[in-house]
Amino acid sequence: MIPKQLLIIGLVWPEPASSAAGTRMVQLVDLFLANGYQVTFASAASKSEFSYDFSHTPVIEQEIKLNDESFNAFLKALNPDIVLFDRFMIEEQYGWRVQQECPGALRILDTEDLHFLRQARQQSTKKLEALNLFSDIAKREIAAILRCDLSLIISEAEIKLLEEQFKIDPSLLYYLPFLEQKITADTIQKWVPFAERANFVFIGNFLHEPNWHTVQTLKTKVWPLLRKKLPEASLNIYGAYPTQKVLQLENKAERFFIKGRAGNALETIARHKILLAPILFGAGVKGKFIDAMLTGTPSVTTTIGAEAMKGDLPWNGIIEDDLAAFAEQAAQLYQHEAEWQTAQQKGIQIINQRYDSTTFADAFMQRINELFSGLIKHRQNNFFGQLLNHHTAQSTKYMSLWIEEKNK
Repeated sequence: MIPKQLLIIGLVWPEPASSAAGTRMVQLVDLFLANGYQVTFASAASKSEFSYDFSHTPVIEQEIKLNDESFNAFLKALNPDIVLFDRFMIEEQYGWRVQQECPGALRILDTEDLHFLRQARQQSTKKLEALNLFSDIAKREIAAILRCDLSLIISEAEIKLLEEQFKIDPSLLYYLPFLEQKITADTIQKWVPFAERANFVFIGNFLHEPNWHTVQTLKTKVWPLLRKKLPEASLNIYGAYPTQKVLQLENKAERFFIKGRAGNALETIARHKILLAPILFGAGVKGKFIDAMLTGTPSVTTTIGAEAMKGDLPWNGIIEDDLAAFAEQAAQLYQHEAEWQTAQQKGIQIINQRYDSTTFADAFMQRINELFSGLIKHRQNNFFGQLLNHHTAQSTKYMSLWIEEKNK
């Protein structure tokens, strides 16, 4: 039997050691491989030394060009059953070419998080203005969702927003969170115990604006309060791609250390007592908290930080939006082993009940198969999507063809 072909068009080559987005993409690749798909990963981006090494997998890698008809020839030859776009910008670039060359291919958008929601929160936080969701980015991102057959959403809060605020048909959306292995008794046995841990940690890719803003908040508002309560403790800041403005925040006298890229995020977090993340804006769900729970490390964060991650379960630590109270409660948790161990147990619950890959994998593949068998009707039911594919894709197409001619 010939395996089904999945083509993933990546915004970048995935870097799971650098970002949660990279981890998410590799999880999707593994999910399709486990279900017998032949996977081709294509990207116009340059690789870095941190790009994921697919050489130990059956994945075929393909370099492609932006605004170039060579992509059409590649598409025709591959003739994929499914095309997965990595974020809405990629659907904008390549969606019309996929529609033209492979009209029968199932088109899936992996949103990662809702970019328009993150940007709206960022603007609201920085300018102290009311939240405005109705931006040009919102129009672009929601248009991409409507043009696709299915969009993968990592946050239940974002599904609710799309359905209630923007009236997106639920049949176009699919909740697929991070796909993790269950935490077992064997895993717990290997965790570093409370007595052998020290200090606070933050981790996050510095190309991601919410992470940079969170580090500034830690430096100026949280750590000055916290280090007075715990003068022996340090705060260690890890993250890929730190710029000079990040590195300049280090202050050895204040025990505020900028460590740069972590060789292994899980091992790094596991040495610390608490992950601190006073996130004031963002979207999606945060991979840093998943990593903390996987290593038995309690977290102290904000309502935005924990959004959509725990469901009805208690958080593995503290959720606090008042930064003075944030510092006070972080100090308490740091010093009290019984509270700390209780928080650790809550993290086990969250991972095992909400992120166990076996809970989601089969149901997702079943949804894919349902779409294959009823794709014509599914698309007819999404008439606004057909309109957008007809008009928006035409305008995108001619802009792209104009750039292509100009490049020649």
